[in-house]
Amino acid sequence: MADLFDTSPAGSSAPSGPRPLADKLRPQTLGEVIGQEQVLGPEAPLGVMLAAGVLSSLVLWGPPGVGKTTIARLLAQESDMHFVQISAIFTGVADLKKVFEAARHRHANGQGTLLFVDEIHRFNKAQQDGFLPFMENGTILLVGATTENPSFELNAALLSRAQVLVLQRLELSDLERLAQRAEKELDRTLPLTGLAREALLEMADGDGRALLNLIEQLNAWKLEAPLDVEGLSTRLMRRAIKYDKSGDEHYNLISALHKSVRGSDPDAALYWFSRMLEGGEDPRYLARRITRMAVEDIGLADPQAQVQCLQSWETYERLGSPEGELALAQAVIYLALAPKSNAAYVAYKAARKEAKRTGSAPPPKHILNAATSLMQEQGYGAGYAYDHDAEDGFSGQNYFPDDMKRPVLYQPVERGFERDLKKRVDWFAKQRARKNT
Repeated sequence: MADLFDTSPAGSSAPSGPRPLADKLRPQTLGEVIGQEQVLGPEAPLGVMLAAGVLSSLVLWGPPGVGKTTIARLLAQESDMHFVQISAIFTGVADLKKVFEAARHRHANGQGTLLFVDEIHRFNKAQQDGFLPFMENGTILLVGATTENPSFELNAALLSRAQVLVLQRLELSDLERLAQRAEKELDRTLPLTGLAREALLEMADGDGRALLNLIEQLNAWKLEAPLDVEGLSTRLMRRAIKYDKSGDEHYNLISALHKSVRGSDPDAALYWFSRMLEGGEDPRYLARRITRMAVEDIGLADPQAQVQCLQSWETYERLGSPEGELALAQAVIYLALAPKSNAAYVAYKAARKEAKRTGSAPPPKHILNAATSLMQEQGYGAGYAYDHDAEDGFSGQNYFPDDMKRPVLYQPVERGFERDLKKRVDWFAKQRARKNT
């Protein structure tokens, strides 16, 4: 059975034979890594660690194709450590024991081991805990790589022993530098017009490995003239949008949509709404979430916002995709442009807090129904003022528990329909104060 992990010494030569372009262009020093200055720069975390000659365990968090594996390998090379690479997808407990035992022998002989764990978030809690003693006694220096948020996917104990470094998707300028490096390796200029070259970089969607794979395909074509954008698009497909309906991208994009609506930016809201649809999100999920936005961030400032959401949801159910998605888009625009108020949301949360604080305090007896003679004798309903009998239709009586200080929960804002509600709230407050004195 073939080994599940790579235990090549750091900096060892690659095997002979055909090699993908991405492998040929793998940086040989950290200085050759394109992008990630926020991590590799002289004053950045790794730059400072290497200058001091002391590395700590790391978790590299970032999207695919930004250099996580390369950086780990080069860190081992520059710190003269033995490099071991495993994948959490293919590695079991027995394999981990072999890795730790080999690292223990190297440690006893004075050599450190940099253990690179790809997709480290795939390990369960018990497997993650298994790294801790070997990290603490210096047997291994752990470098984990993950595309998922470490805060959610990794144990607190492991995170407390490792520094999380965030790697960013490559910018277009970074991808252009990578393309130029590929042209030098291939000893030819890419057969593309200027606009087509820009389109090629955008197709990679921030992924350096994806760009080099696209360039390798392009290089294999026998072209008599440079391709334009249409010709390139016909031959190459854009890289699939990175979107996991149950992962970070799902929550990041719905957060962006929600905050764009709250920030009254219809263009940004439509953009993130469309990004989620393009990623394959269920429109029903979006219908539910935009209805929640109407309740939470608009509320009674525009009571029609909730109606618009429910109607658009119903329209989607009747029309289906893709026509019904337009109704949801209209609701998103309406919400973004509606007056905003979270007064009802804040009041609801405050009321729940008061309910929890006051426990089982009973209502005042004057607002309880006296269903039996015994209850009448106990004072149930005594002194109740029927509001319709009041001259202005308002009695001003207390409806809170007798021993509870009256709180102010709902405080409408001076926006939209809540302006009118605020006038009513203020009028009732004045009348209540007058009648109770």
